[in-house]
Amino acid sequence: MPHRTMYPLALIALFAASVRGQGAAWSQCMCLTFHPDVPSCRSKGWSGSTTCVTGSTCTACLPGSATTTVATTTTSTPPVSTPATTTSTATGPSGTCTSNSPKSRTGTLQLVGVNIAGFDFGCNTDGSCTASAAYPPLTQYYGKDGKGQMTHFVNDDGYNVFRLPVGWQFLTNNVLGGPINQTNLAEYDALVQTCLATGASCIINIHNYARWNGGIIGQGGPTNAQFAATWSAIATMYKDTPKVIFGVMNEPHDIPDINLWAGSVQAAVTAIRNAGATTQMILLPGNDWTSGAAFISNGSGDALKKVVNPDGSVTNLVFDVHQYLDVDNANLGWEPLTQWLRCNGRQAFNTETGGGNTASCITYMCQQIAYQAQNSDVILGYVGWAAGNFDVSYVLSELPAGSGTNWTDTTLVAQCMAPKAGAQQGSTS
Repeated sequence: MPHRTMYPLALIALFAASVRGQGAAWSQCMCLTFHPDVPSCRSKGWSGSTTCVTGSTCTACLPGSATTTVATTTTSTPPVSTPATTTSTATGPSGTCTSNSPKSRTGTLQLVGVNIAGFDFGCNTDGSCTASAAYPPLTQYYGKDGKGQMTHFVNDDGYNVFRLPVGWQFLTNNVLGGPINQTNLAEYDALVQTCLATGASCIINIHNYARWNGGIIGQGGPTNAQFAATWSAIATMYKDTPKVIFGVMNEPHDIPDINLWAGSVQAAVTAIRNAGATTQMILLPGNDWTSGAAFISNGSGDALKKVVNPDGSVTNLVFDVHQYLDVDNANLGWEPLTQWLRCNGRQAFNTETGGGNTASCITYMCQQIAYQAQNSDVILGYVGWAAGNFDVSYVLSELPAGSGTNWTDTTLVAQCMAPKAGAQQGSTS
């Protein structure tokens, strides 16, 4: 097989929704979390704010700590609230709701893992992807040892889920509305089967930002029928594989009509279920780069909660959210979401999170994980970004160094993200 050119994902894809110029209180301003030198951080793709309004610190734009410059060390820690154990209220576009006693909070998250990147390489945030740029993270296809990585993550770290992003163009070999390309699917399926062989759950995720070559699905771009046809073909192949999870779409952003987007998601869900995949989990993504912090305020929650299975139920329909290490790492972004989920009897799954291998990131990530674990009745777990074909020098790399059976985790994974590190054990009080 000819060698394919690898196009690493730009960091700007992770943060394109960030504020520009001076960051408002509670806004994202995390350049230094990922890289302690501002110019270097900018060279890594950061184009967001590096200063805060007066009275906030840039470490997390926390109100109450007066400075307008970027500090090089962590000076404050975002507060973590201990959730109530009886009732919760949430306020959003639909008004205020009150829940009954929440489901059991075990303090342990159900699903913890990492993205295995490679089949998404060549995809840009406008939904343009080059099929030939996909880089299978398997040694049989000249990529890195994804099998060894996943085996290590399961056996040594206690992970039990992997997200396997893939470009839509790769699946259909650049033909919009075309059938699944069987040669390309065989390569991707090799990664899926390698994942399944570890005993972990495996998230199949189309990595196109709700677009195809700039056109938004169902809103001037690909039709809902074209989107549904791709998902129908995928679901047909994996309908009898219970540990496959269907991730409808990676990071929709700048969607003009959230209700029309919910209709596109509904088309995918209906197609998956009608293909015979009636029991697997399906992840429903919202707007603003699948932001967990904005899920309620931007209307994604109200729109997507109307998406149902063909029988009218919402069984195994889970909201897909992403949350990186900005100010929302503890309760400030999660609190409205967890309350809303509890009020509406729903659950969410954080399928992208991450940070640099720095002391501040370790602190904040451990707090985020602990908060999620404290709310394990409504937050299923988290998936880090990313391993697979990324190099260890990539600022958000969670790639273990080594080969064969000898692997050494990044400090963020070893000290915080791996279940065996203990950070995912949250207080249940």
